[in-house]
Amino acid sequence: MQVLPTTLDGVLILAPTPHRDERGLFTRTFDTATAARAGLDPAAFVQDSQSRSRRGVVRGLHGRVGGGEAKLVRVAHGAVHDVVVDARPGSPTFGRWEAFRLDDVDFHVLSVPRGCLHGHQTLTDTADVCYRIDAEHDPAEDVAVHHLDPDLGVGWPLPVSLVSDRDAAAGSWAALVATLTGDGPGRG
Repeated sequence: MQVLPTTLDGVLILAPTPHRDERGLFTRTFDTATAARAGLDPAAFVQDSQSRSRRGVVRGLHGRVGGGEAKLVRVAHGAVHDVVVDARPGSPTFGRWEAFRLDDVDFHVLSVPRGCLHGHQTLTDTADVCYRIDAEHDPAEDVAVHHLDPDLGVGWPLPVSLVSDRDAAAGSWAALVATLTGDGPGRG
């Protein structure tokens, strides 16, 4: 498994080598030694979750304030356009976003550090996205920024077919920045 850098500070891709033959394939989805070499604490991950979405669905942009959470994200079936927004005020890449294709061909695992927003759009008929998270969920820490926020300008490759009520009502990037930096009440 290789560790590949991205343009966002601390965001990494863990790239396995799937082994394919006439039976199908086998791939490693997590390796503690690789995680440790990349500066991740393999023992810190306490929760695994999975979502299934249809083509065009956007989930996100979600994050946590307070203690936050780091996550490893991968696609078990299908493909997604995955987006990470750096929402860490002290980061050199604060306010920037980067998109990644995660799919069931390359099986890349995206390492998303604490303090980042995350979301994805399903590119295939269905996609199963798996999350390994390093903190128990605390709903009081939830924040969300609208997926079409003009200040972020995230480009979604397909027309957005569906979002949750929570995501449709998500706040603005400007309000979250005000909250994170103490420049105003914000609502994230």
